[in-house]
Amino acid sequence: MSRSGPTPSAPRRINPVLLYAFGVLGGILFGYDLGVIAGILVVVAESWQLSGFEQGVLTASLSAGAMLGAGLAARLNGRIGRRRSIMAAGGVVIVGTLACAFAPNFASLVGFRTVLGLGVGLSSATVPTYLSELAPARIRGAMGSLNQIFIVGGILIAFLVDYRLQPHHLWRWMFAGALVPAVILVAGLAFLPETPRWLVNLGREDEARAVLAATHPAGEVDAELAAIREVIRLDATQSAYRVRELWAPWVRPMLLVALLLAVGQQFGGVNAINAYFPTMLVSLGLTTDTALFSAIILGVTKLAFTAWVVFVVDRWGRKPLLLIGSAVMVVTLALTGWVVTHVHDKGTLGTLTVVLLVLYLAGYELGWGAVVWVMMAEVFPLKARGAGTGVTAVVLWAATGVVTAVYPVMSDRHHLGVGTSMYVFAGVNAALLVLTLRLVPETKGRSLEQIELGLRT
Repeated sequence: MSRSGPTPSAPRRINPVLLYAFGVLGGILFGYDLGVIAGILVVVAESWQLSGFEQGVLTASLSAGAMLGAGLAARLNGRIGRRRSIMAAGGVVIVGTLACAFAPNFASLVGFRTVLGLGVGLSSATVPTYLSELAPARIRGAMGSLNQIFIVGGILIAFLVDYRLQPHHLWRWMFAGALVPAVILVAGLAFLPETPRWLVNLGREDEARAVLAATHPAGEVDAELAAIREVIRLDATQSAYRVRELWAPWVRPMLLVALLLAVGQQFGGVNAINAYFPTMLVSLGLTTDTALFSAIILGVTKLAFTAWVVFVVDRWGRKPLLLIGSAVMVVTLALTGWVVTHVHDKGTLGTLTVVLLVLYLAGYELGWGAVVWVMMAEVFPLKARGAGTGVTAVVLWAATGVVTAVYPVMSDRHHLGVGTSMYVFAGVNAALLVLTLRLVPETKGRSLEQIELGLRT
């Protein structure tokens, strides 16, 4: 019973590879804008004489805007669909990027980067939902992990751009680099379909069937449509979901798990490393050129281990990867704290710090990097999925803002210092390991409808 509108193309004309590729390009925007500030800070902090507090404000401004963007995601996802929401995010990123590239002073740069964050936050809250609703259950973890691959790919690209342009102090061009993935994203999604679950919810089953036929084996299409209809029928007996209804008794456990994952991903310290790694190494005595080159090594490590997760997340499961990642992060951060505190030779200190933080990021990407984005889109019921992923994305970005704003002051030698800061993050990750062991369920191999129906029992 399709509603009026364009007749869907034949299933064979929907290319799943392009569908998934453009779907995760939003991750490039997320990663690039998150990572590029590392090199920009090296230049701007010196030329504009920024204090540690001002560096934290500039870095956290992206998170402030992203919180607002993620908060809008639920309403936009329901009204205009997942695909158009991602397109809108790309448009905001284009405007925000151009504004940042021409910012005349610190205050305007903070404001424009907040606007940029609106688009990044909307994308980060929508892309995981878009991917999870398109992918069959058996590969949903791998497809969700592609989002993280593109995020770390964007961070690596940002580090490479920083390394190339920093010697020439071309920080405005560093910002402008985000225009490339944003334009490709907006242009590409104009030719791609909406998710079948959103289409069925609007009664557009012919279009939904075409999308399912392109992304699922032929024998699964009817069963998938029937499962989606059943979930929608059950939802129809309840009032429309609002954010407060995420606290319903049968949804509450998964909301708490999603919030734990969102906060844990950031309080584990990853964006303190992503954003401030070059300035951290410079403060430990390394040259700027060496620090930026070391950041590239970090970016390559992140990309390699995220790619590995694609191949193991649907075999090993989500929870084992979280636990392994947490254990690696605890050990490497504790050792980094000891090295920074007790090793005084600058060459040895720099080398050991880089090696340990590379291993830390390997553990992060193996567990908390990709798995969190997969699970945050999996655990919510259909009608609450937009609201649920929106709320958790807001919380995640709030946690990002806290870490990126506080770390420059926290790690200053007049306060805790770098070594003690690493001990603090190690303690946080130890607590996360215990909470994950006790509270986080396993979702691998189950369709979204099976997960939802299980929550209702």
